[in-house]
Amino acid sequence: MRLFLVILGVLILLLFLLSRLRLGIDAAVDGKAVTVDAAVGPFRIRVLPGKPKKKKPEKEAPPKKAAKTTPKEKKPLPKPTLADIRSALDALLPPLKRALGRTRRSIRVKPLDASVTFGGAADPAAAAELYGYAHMAVWTGMPVLEQLLVIPDPHIHIGIDFDAPETAVRARVGVTLRLGMLVSVALGVGIPALKWFLGFQKKHKQPQPAKEPEQAAPAA
Repeated sequence: MRLFLVILGVLILLLFLLSRLRLGIDAAVDGKAVTVDAAVGPFRIRVLPGKPKKKKPEKEAPPKKAAKTTPKEKKPLPKPTLADIRSALDALLPPLKRALGRTRRSIRVKPLDASVTFGGAADPAAAAELYGYAHMAVWTGMPVLEQLLVIPDPHIHIGIDFDAPETAVRARVGVTLRLGMLVSVALGVGIPALKWFLGFQKKHKQPQPAKEPEQAAPAA
């Protein structure tokens, strides 16, 4: 019995120390270049871009027999529409707010420096709509985030360029938190996020209604 209590006490102590472990992530986007660094305690790990793999010398392989059945191609995930994004915000923001509220501002975001310029050369109306939604998200979301998180000096710029063919993104975001807080937020948001994702997949897997063939007009 005494040995069991000692082992239980050691496990509880280890779990407590793990929950206090400080984690961090620092992500930067400059156009199409993306870099991501992760920090675990005092250690820093480069996640993206990964180290290039050394190419092994190619060996001549014996000819393989042709397979009788062709493998099924995996369909890529459909791109979310503005309606999908709005439904995701409606489904995920309330549980995320509750989960972050329980952390008591133990999550620190520094730096937060983002600049997004929507390109509207191809579709000015769609770019203007995205610009409006982005502004609304920033001005309504940032005050709430600053109440729930520690964000010392945020810099966010949203713009639009009707002559640019593509959207330009430059950003750097760093987030630090403890492992216990990460588990708490993940448990609070994970189930609603999974429900939304399953519904999103089901919605886009439904076959589109076939168009009825046009009947030729009767000859006079």
